[in-house]
Formats: sequence, C-alpha cells, structure tokens
Amino acid sequence: MGSGLILGIESSCDETAAAVVERGAFTKSSIVASQISTHAPYGGVVPELASREHLRHVVPMTRAALEQAGCGIGDLDSIAVTSGPGLAGALLVGMTYAKALAFARGIPLIGVNHLEGHIHAVLLEDRQRRGAGPDLVSDEGSGLPMPALALVVSGGHTHLFLARPPAVGGVAIGNWRYALVGRTLDDAAGEAFDKVAKLLGLGYPGGPWIDHLAQYGDPRAVPFGFAQIKNKAHLEGKLPRTKGAMTAPIADLDRHFLFSFSGIKTAVLRYVEVHGMRASCEARQRALMAMPNPCWRDALSLCDKQTLDLIASFQHAVVGDLLRKTFAAAEAVGAASVLVTGGVAANRELRVRFTAEAAERGLPVAFPKLALSTDNAAMIAAAAWPRFLAGEFAGLGLEANPRLTLA
Repeated sequence: MGSGLILGIESSCDETAAAVVERGAFTKSSIVASQISTHAPYGGVVPELASREHLRHVVPMTRAALEQAGCGIGDLDSIAVTSGPGLAGALLVGMTYAKALAFARGIPLIGVNHLEGHIHAVLLEDRQRRGAGPDLVSDEGSGLPMPALALVVSGGHTHLFLARPPAVGGVAIGNWRYALVGRTLDDAAGEAFDKVAKLLGLGYPGGPWIDHLAQYGDPRAVPFGFAQIKNKAHLEGKLPRTKGAMTAPIADLDRHFLFSFSGIKTAVLRYVEVHGMRASCEARQRALMAMPNPCWRDALSLCDKQTLDLIASFQHAVVGDLLRKTFAAAEAVGAASVLVTGGVAANRELRVRFTAEAAERGLPVAFPKLALSTDNAAMIAAAAWPRFLAGEFAGLGLEANPRLTLA
C-alpha cells in the first residue's frame, strides 16, 4: 500500500495549514499560519487579504509540515486539499498549489469537504488516543459507537449531521455517509460570538474573549431566550441566509433542529442601547486598540459587572440552545454517540455542559483537542484516508466550490 502518508492542505478561510497524517490515524506533523493579526483591525475576515496571506504562507507551511514529519514529497501516497466550502479566493490558493504538486510528482489528489474534515478531526483524535488504525466501527466498546450525530459549530457553520462509516470488512473504506439533520437559518454560532464581541468593544476573534470573560459574570443575570422556529413558507425551497454551505430547503428539515442566532445578537444590541452601555463599549474598544498586544485579561480590567453579566448570559444562552437541539436530535435519529467539532467546540462552557448532559443520558460524546477544533490540515488528511483506500481520487479537474454541500 505504500507509506500511508497523506499531505493535507487547508486554506478555506483565514488559516493556512499543512499536515502529514499516517493512515488516517497518526499525525506526523501539523502546521498552521494564523491570520488573526491581519484581520483583527477590521473585526472580521477580509477575503482579499486572506487570499494574499495564503499565497504568502502555503509553500513555507507545506515545507515545514514535511520537514517536521521527516519525509519528502516522494514519500507521500496522496495529497489531500480542501475543495470547499469557504472563500473562493482562499480555496483556489490551496487547491492550485496541491494540484501543481500532484501533477509534478505524479501523486494522487483527493478533494475533501471542509465540514467533513471537521468531523474527522474528532475521529482522528479518537484514533490517536486509542493508538488505533482506521477502523471506526464500534466493536465491544472500542472506538466511537456509530452512527454518530455530529455538531459542526464554527464561525461559518452550525450544522447537525448523522454520520455513518462505510463498513467493508470491518474497516471504514470509501465515502462516509452523511444526512443533514439541522442547521442555522442565518448567523452561525461562532459568527454571533464574533459580532457580539465586536459590539462590546472586545477583540477578534470574539469567541476566545467571551469564553474567558464569561467566567467572571452571572450567566443568569440577563434572561436571553430563543423563540421556537416556526414554518416559514416564504423561505421554503430557498437557500439559507448564511455564509456557510448550501443545504437542503427548510421544508426538508425538522424545524425543532434548526438554529437561529441573529435574534440573540440583536437582543444584546438592544440591551446595550437600553442600558446606556454604548459609550463604555466604544471606550473599551479604543483602549484595547491602543495596546500593542491586548489579551482578555486587559479587557477584564475594562469591564464592569454589568458587562461581564451580559457576556456570561449571552454565552450561557447560546450553549444552551446548541445543547438542547443537539441532544434532542440525537435521540430523534437514534444516534449512538455525539461528536462536537469546529472552532466553537473549543469553548470551555460548551465542553463542560455537553459532557455533563451526555453522562446523564448515557450517551458517549467526543471533542477534538483544541488544536484540531479550529481549521487545520490534519483533519483534511484524515478525512482523505478512507477515500484513498477506495481509490477515489479527484484528478486535476477538481474545482474549488465555495458552496460545497455535505450530505
């Protein structure tokens, strides 16, 4: 079969990443070049700047990943690259470089869906923890029981998928099967974190700032709630208002498993206006921008109790909504385990509450380690391994698809 080494390249948004993973189970290297400092002054990702940074980093990141893994391009069995969803220009940088490498060295190319990569980040973590190979079919308690309900929650996505491995002789070979169970109608959860953090004068990305500051506030001080999502006939058959991937029409999904985070973002805005907090938020933003390398501890000294209570209440409400709908969906579809992945999966309150709820229900739950929660290339290489075993290669005609679907 060869070395079993796959080089993964990820450039879907604002992180340029390269990694070498052996047989979909052992990370030999994982290198990530973050663009946080580039986009922080704008409070969000600027697509043109992201593409430029990818052009600058994709070659050195790949070289560093190969060097850290102790191998050369000639030792690879395949090259895997994110083909979508994501920013069009950003995707093109990674894909063009991956295709050039594959063509020049005669190495098979595999295109990977970014969302599937996030799901395989959890599976990769489980394989490495057990020192196991690519067999992910539960056998007398070994590995994660299947099927699994996967919550992919990040700055661009909030999706629920029922994931099943294609078992061939007890080994996951070929395409995994995914069924879309739920998704956001508007903002993704991570996007709501970023926008609320920006409103309150905090740094970018907002998730880590809110995560750290929330522990100093009262999570029940502000009674945020989520209204039941009703059938919206005028939206049926249309695409969701989100930057994430295109998904099934609203009419095809159970509304009880649909998410909407634009409302709580607006509720935070109204709370700030009604309680006269706008000036303090702007002052906080100016103070942090004047610091050379501000961190959440600097922000803590600039936040009064009312602000900290607002932050804690916002996070508590968002995590609660994710928790309720995820476990309700898991019960409805008969999932044997729950996987939580994506950038928001790094949130500490989310991990604690999901773990406690899973224990109470007797349902296994798994997360990727923090380094695999955010965008990385190890998850892309891991997701490519079953396809490599099945000989499902993309060819040089593979195109970037910013709205690539999964399921």
